Formats: sequence, C-alpha cells, structure tokens
Amino acid sequence: MISISTILYSDLIKPLPDQVKADARKVQLGKKLFFDPILSKDGTISCASCHDLQKGGDDGMKFSRGIRGQIGNINAPTVYNAVFNFRQFWDGRAKDLKEQVFGPIENPVEMGHSMDLTVKVLKKNKAYIKAFNEIYADGITHKNVADVIAEFEKVLITPNSPFDRYLKGDKRAISEQEKEGYRLFQSKGCIICHHGVNIGGNFYNKFGIYKDANSSNLGRYNITKREEDKYVFKVPSLRNVALTSPYMHDGRFNTLQDAVEFMTEHQLGRYIEPREINAIVVFLKSLTGEIPEIVRIKQ
Repeated sequence: MISISTILYSDLIKPLPDQVKADARKVQLGKKLFFDPILSKDGTISCASCHDLQKGGDDGMKFSRGIRGQIGNINAPTVYNAVFNFRQFWDGRAKDLKEQVFGPIENPVEMGHSMDLTVKVLKKNKAYIKAFNEIYADGITHKNVADVIAEFEKVLITPNSPFDRYLKGDKRAISEQEKEGYRLFQSKGCIICHHGVNIGGNFYNKFGIYKDANSSNLGRYNITKREEDKYVFKVPSLRNVALTSPYMHDGRFNTLQDAVEFMTEHQLGRYIEPREINAIVVFLKSLTGEIPEIVRIKQ
C-alpha cells in the first residue's frame, strides 16, 4: 500500500543531469590549478589536498590539515555536486563556486595566502601567463583565477547512481531493501530537509531541533550575528554520502548508522528501530554516483 506521504514526496528528489555546460579551456586550466599547491603560501597545500576526487570529494578527516600542519575547525564538505548547492560552505558565506574559491586560499589555517599574492606568484609562471592570456584579455586576475577553478568544480558532478537510474524508470536499479530504505527516508521525514537534485544543499536548518546537539560551532550566527541563526547550517547534500565519512559539520560520527540515528532523534524527534536505520543506510549507499571523466583523465 502506498502512503500519502510517499505520494507527496515522490517528486521532491530529481536525478542528476548527465552533464553540465562548461567552457572546456577554462575547465582544463581550472583543473591544473585545483591540483597545484602553488595556490598556498608555502607551496604545500592544493585544493585537492582537502578534496580527494578519487574518493568522495573530501579528505576523510574530521578536520583538514592546512599549511604548517595547522588543523581546521570544521569538516571539509565534498566538492562533488557542489554546483547544485544554493550557497557554499557550511555557514553559506559564499554565494557561489566563484566566491567560494577565495575562502580556502585566504584562510590563514588552510592555504594562508592572499589573492593579491596568489596573482603575483602566478604571474611569474610562464605556463600560467600563456594559458590565462589565451582565455582572458586581461590575463591573470583575482576574478579570472576564481572563474577557472569554479568552472572546473562545476563539472564535478556524479550522475548515474543506482538511485538516479531508479528515478529515471529502471525499477531494478536498486534492491528491495534499498526501496524500503527510500520509503522510510520519506515516511520518517528525512526527505523534508534532504530533497532536490542534490538531496540537500538547498536551504538552511538548525542543528538540533528537538534536542540540543551540543555544537561548539555557531554556524550562520558567525556571519549574521543574529540570535536566531545560532547553530543554523546549510543542509548538506547526501549524494555520495557513503564515501564522505566522518559526518556532520564537526565530523562527530564515523558511520552512517550513527549519523542516521542521531538525526532522527535530534532533527525529527522520533525513535527509529535498528532495522529501519539499516534500511535507510542501504538506501543512502545507492546515492553513490560515477566519478566524472575529467577526473579519470590524469593531469
């Protein structure tokens, strides 16, 4: 029997597109910069240091390591499918991928550079001078550096997951247990926050709605200074979530089982049986998509 909630929620999640439009020259140059530690002050950290594209698009650490071995204070989100997020960073301080580029480069704990110094360093590199001049009339600038990296990140989408194929009509793409997990994902209320093409990433929500989640990070409040924004974060995407442990903005959980149990209790205010948790976890594993071709091709 199909429940009313299943009918209401049936169109809330859409499959990822197979590709997005992008400028091939910018993508290739952005890819080169993404993997180049030249962007960091001491030449030791690249974008790829915290966003391993051969895995889940993050670094698998509770908190990332920056220049001089410094440790950050928030879990690195995956860069995969970030183009579909309505804002960037956990606190949403960047409006898009271009604006996001400046954050890690200018963070003293991460890359420890400034965009001014980054541009100066790149202007000493003949290969980068040539590459930028072939694309932009004004060559290497803050804006153009961000533009090419964002263009590369834009194509980092992971389509064709088993669940995407199921949404497109292949009812055999996922197992009966995965289907049961999806039904529970809807009926328990997970889909209220995790929906859309990115199964999340499209609005903010408080961390700890029904019970205090004991977060030391104040989330959006750090940006807005509004009392109502305390402990409010961008809802993360669940795509490839099986590959992006540890979980939450503070990396507090290593397993999906623990994360699901915590979220149903603190965010949904309800009990969930172990067998139901297991079914939802199996469903979440069906959200793992394909690594894009641009990543499979070596530098």
